[in-house]
Amino acid sequence: MAKLLIVDDEKSIRGALQQVFEYEGHEVRAASDGQEALTEAGSFHPDVIFLDVKMPGMDGLEVLRRLREQDPAALVVMISGHGTVDTAVEATRKGAYDFLEKPLDTDRLLVTVQRALELRGLTASMQALRNQVESRYRIVGNSFAVRQVLERVERVAPTDARVLITGENGTGKELVARALHRLSRRADAPFVEVNCAAIPSELIESALFGHIKGSFTGAVSDRAGKFEQASGGTLFLDEIGDMSLAAQAKVLRALEQGVVTRVGGAKAIEVDVRVIAATNKNLAHEIQEGAFREDLFYRLNVVPIHIPPLRERREDIPMLVTHFSEQMARVDRVAPRTFTDEAVERLAGLEWPGNVRELRNTVERLLILSGGEHVRAEDVALLVSGQSTTSGMGSEFLSVDTFAEFKERAERAFILQKLRESDWNVAEAARRMEMPRSNLYKKIDRFGLVRDS
Repeated sequence: MAKLLIVDDEKSIRGALQQVFEYEGHEVRAASDGQEALTEAGSFHPDVIFLDVKMPGMDGLEVLRRLREQDPAALVVMISGHGTVDTAVEATRKGAYDFLEKPLDTDRLLVTVQRALELRGLTASMQALRNQVESRYRIVGNSFAVRQVLERVERVAPTDARVLITGENGTGKELVARALHRLSRRADAPFVEVNCAAIPSELIESALFGHIKGSFTGAVSDRAGKFEQASGGTLFLDEIGDMSLAAQAKVLRALEQGVVTRVGGAKAIEVDVRVIAATNKNLAHEIQEGAFREDLFYRLNVVPIHIPPLRERREDIPMLVTHFSEQMARVDRVAPRTFTDEAVERLAGLEWPGNVRELRNTVERLLILSGGEHVRAEDVALLVSGQSTTSGMGSEFLSVDTFAEFKERAERAFILQKLRESDWNVAEAARRMEMPRSNLYKKIDRFGLVRDS
């Protein structure tokens, strides 16, 4: 059942439409003039409004304008016995959903209502999805450090200035990049992300700039690169410090000239892209080592934003725990459960080498594995590494029967943690573990490890 509002100065028209719609099971109200329509719309909140064009006093087009100011999402169907193309165009320009001519056909009326309600349902679903996505990418915290980051984001977002985001893995560099895009004039255009560390050096140029069919083995068709895909919007170059020098030279040219050339091609393609870059490396050191171009650094580092590690803003941990708990209950269908003050205090005392990403994974683990209505300090001690009297080994390790099973689970957990700390940069994780990269790939495949969604 939908709520419908009929606005017409002719009583017979109001009565006939009300009878048709009430027969279909809808809740219907009627108004005889524009002022009454605005009052009813404000209190009744109709799903669809049928509005006559020609009325004494305030005409339908003026009522439409005010209705849209009152509720930009209002679905208004204009009806007229003297319909002209100009009137229909004007009504559409002012936001009318549809335009119907008198005498009104019952079947057409019902189809119009059905389609309008489908659109309202789709709009509501899209808004819910948008809110869900924004919740996932919300920057949470009230510490001085976070407030400084947010203040800088708000100041620079409306401009097209390039931003270089620095910080350890897991601190939320992508969240800052998405916030910059969301608050910019490019918010409705694409946000395209490239993890420079995850793409092999021999393929990074093709990924960024595209390629021409036949330019290399496997290039079976022309393909646009990330710069072209992001044109009009924002290109986020994550882990820019891992990009090859050859690719850096081409990125520099794209930034300087606003053009890209596909691999194997000769034609320069204009692109309008705002570039945001991020890295967990010290680029000044990389420049000294000859691994990063100094001129590219200055092009990217127009506005620097540094995100502090979680251990330097522990006062944000209670807020983050609450945020992740509510988010997982709402979006990921994890059983809702609150954390006791003692449990939160214990979490706040940890070092968090994996930063906010590690905290999120830990909260999820505690919500899933702990028993009872609340997550307690004892659960943190048992299930979080380094907090129990049994050397931090949780029940998932100690419940196995054989030493071989214990070693298998411990090795899997260790590798997964190192991959998370390295933001799934396999080369970096292998270096930290002093393990050949080929061996690490084999273990990832063996244990069926996948990156967190």
